[in-house]
Amino acid sequence: MFCSRQTKCTSAARLIIMPIYIPSEGKNSQVPTHLTRISIPHVSISTDSTNKIIKGKVLFKGPLSKTAPGSFVLKTVIQEDAVSENSSINTFLYGVLAKDFSHSVSLEDVVVVSGFTVGKSPTAKSDKRHPFNLLLTSDQACIYVAHQQPPPDPGPSSASNRSSSLTAKPPKHTYVKLSDLKAEELVNVYGVVVFFKQPFKSYGTDYCSSLKITDESNQKIVCTIFCREMDDHPKIFQNGDIIRLHRVKAKWFNGSMTLSSNVGFSVVTFDGAVGGAVEPRSSRKFFSFDEHDRRRVEELRSWAVSQDVCSTVSAAVPLSGVQPKVYFDLTCQLLAKAPIDTTCMLLRVWDGTKCPYTQSDVTIDPDTIEGPASFSGTKKSFIANILVFDNHVVCAKQLKIGAFLRIYNLRAVCESVKEPGLLRMDTDHLVFQLNGGTSFGKGIRVLPESSPDVQKLKRSFESFSEDEPSDSEMLEIWSTPPEFLNDGAVETRTERSCSHQIQPMTLSQLKQSQPEGEYHVRAQLRSYQPHRLHQSLKLFCSNCSSMQEIPNEEVLSGIFSAAFQDSTPCRHPPWILSGHVSLPEDVAQSPKKSMDVLASSRLLKKENPKEFIFLQGFSLEETCMLAAHYENIVPLTSSGGDLDLLDLSAPFLFRGKKRYYGCKRCSEASLRNMKAVGAVVDEKFLAEDLGIQLLQYVLLMRLKLQDSTDTLDVFLWKDAEKFFGVSAEDVSATEEAQERVQKVMDLLCPPEDSQDQRPWLDLCLMAYAVEDEPGQSQTCYQIINTTIITPSTTQSGPD
Repeated sequence: MFCSRQTKCTSAARLIIMPIYIPSEGKNSQVPTHLTRISIPHVSISTDSTNKIIKGKVLFKGPLSKTAPGSFVLKTVIQEDAVSENSSINTFLYGVLAKDFSHSVSLEDVVVVSGFTVGKSPTAKSDKRHPFNLLLTSDQACIYVAHQQPPPDPGPSSASNRSSSLTAKPPKHTYVKLSDLKAEELVNVYGVVVFFKQPFKSYGTDYCSSLKITDESNQKIVCTIFCREMDDHPKIFQNGDIIRLHRVKAKWFNGSMTLSSNVGFSVVTFDGAVGGAVEPRSSRKFFSFDEHDRRRVEELRSWAVSQDVCSTVSAAVPLSGVQPKVYFDLTCQLLAKAPIDTTCMLLRVWDGTKCPYTQSDVTIDPDTIEGPASFSGTKKSFIANILVFDNHVVCAKQLKIGAFLRIYNLRAVCESVKEPGLLRMDTDHLVFQLNGGTSFGKGIRVLPESSPDVQKLKRSFESFSEDEPSDSEMLEIWSTPPEFLNDGAVETRTERSCSHQIQPMTLSQLKQSQPEGEYHVRAQLRSYQPHRLHQSLKLFCSNCSSMQEIPNEEVLSGIFSAAFQDSTPCRHPPWILSGHVSLPEDVAQSPKKSMDVLASSRLLKKENPKEFIFLQGFSLEETCMLAAHYENIVPLTSSGGDLDLLDLSAPFLFRGKKRYYGCKRCSEASLRNMKAVGAVVDEKFLAEDLGIQLLQYVLLMRLKLQDSTDTLDVFLWKDAEKFFGVSAEDVSATEEAQERVQKVMDLLCPPEDSQDQRPWLDLCLMAYAVEDEPGQSQTCYQIINTTIITPSTTQSGPD
């Protein structure tokens, strides 16, 4: 039982300050007798909640979200036992109540809530639940909770009801060491799991799973298990888990002793962590477990650690440690999922860490998503998209949002991205794939709330601070639209700047028209790619018309580290002078008071001799520190005893937060004499002087337009800066420009919004034919001569 107010708990006979009450073992939550229960389907806005309670089972428990320092919100779904229309209802908890609920309540627990208020549910049509929400705040609500426990075992002792008298009894079962197995005998064994495969559908009616176990005899035995139900298979989560098998048959197969399931067989598993709770895992309600079993589990745990049994087979990796082209296991929480087709499903997961590589964006119909369709800006960058294929789709469809998962033998695939109808793209994105089959243990497991790995994830989620809730979270929690969509806001619209006067046409008519020319359409934005808007920022070469991704910080750090290692003395051109600069006082994290640098003798004659410096043997972090205080910084390295520029995968110029890159194809980079003293030192001057073809920042997006007649994929590229009203170079360096782009896209395509609420856009499109392959062409479309007008851009400034 728990309550959000300071209350005296009669069952415990003491004053409880915490907002949560959990009943003592063997006792039930005492709901006050003056409270009257009402049925969930009868809840409405007019419901008087005074002295009323609602009872139901926890069907879903979402992650704990932080809306402000010290403020929390959590969504859960409770359902009455009698399943009927509107029998499940979305429930939102706020403040300390939300935080305590997250820690103390599990799925399938039965809760009784009082002191609630009722609000209209904006997601009733999409989630097919009750048309109203329950809202519970820390200063009003009370919740009584009863943890689900297995029924008492009338015969053998159960895991939850152990008596001290059992310790005096002899073992009920006899166990055989793996080295003593004899063919055709039925045996009971204990073992440490060193390899396992997830259950898969056999050629018959059963599911089959395979594992390999060992014990103190150092024999490794393969076990094959057949069960009609997938849940009856061993609940193994990782190598090192302990398994107990009853009534399995020993057989010779291919010259080795094996074990296989037999009529009446049973299995119980345990976590293999030394010092952890000895909690049996089984799908059966009744099974024997006594002090002899507990001691045997602890013996195997200690032996496995002392022999380093599983040190070479662990493959668990957080998202922050993922490397391309590598297979790994991932422990994570499921946030959302959606079917791609009959053989593929998308899972959106996170583990509280951030993948250092750019991920491929997956665009899906928002109507098919189960769970949130969008997330806040900070949380979005922590989410991984996982594509699940073939036989694993069946398991993925059964997963509940909010469940904690371990995904085995996941692969990080490098995918080359080529946009059809555009310029060639030199880019690699990371794609996470769980391919079909069961080789190497591929599969998905749901982890119990008691798992140590789940507890570790929860702790990492608690420390995660989101910058702000997403629009969809705001809509669902407060049942009101986002702030910038209020009644007083100016409607979002577009403004065409083209000079021609032509009649607008429908998208269907446009598809049937001539393949080239300019057209006017009126449409809504249905979806866009990439969803991570920082991925829309590209580098474009005007000379060879190539486009490439902006390297991430990890790649750049590697380039600088390699150059830092090779900082041996080398010959300097005659126009370069050595010197040093003092570090600003606010750069407190650096132990250095000054840094040795190089400078051009020509530029020393200018009024500000420190506005242009060369750096050799500096890390990326140190370079960025100086770039915040010196106007132009060029990083160098040594090559063959001479000074040279860094590889052009890295910026050749740092200026504040802005970085400038050169095209590796078109550049003939070298250190040459600087130009005349009177020349303006900027990125164009420097690129020309060093023989570098300057790359320019561009924004590239694919939009799906929709009207009443058809849909159409269009590109936003050449006129993207005009469309958003910001330069791509500013987007690369300033948060204000980045927020402008994000806000525009949220206005045009609000998350979890119906199509008819999105603004209609008057657009100018250019249609053109491109040849993808010899003899094959297709028609592509670009948005041109169009500017978005948002509420903020239409407001007048002060007089």
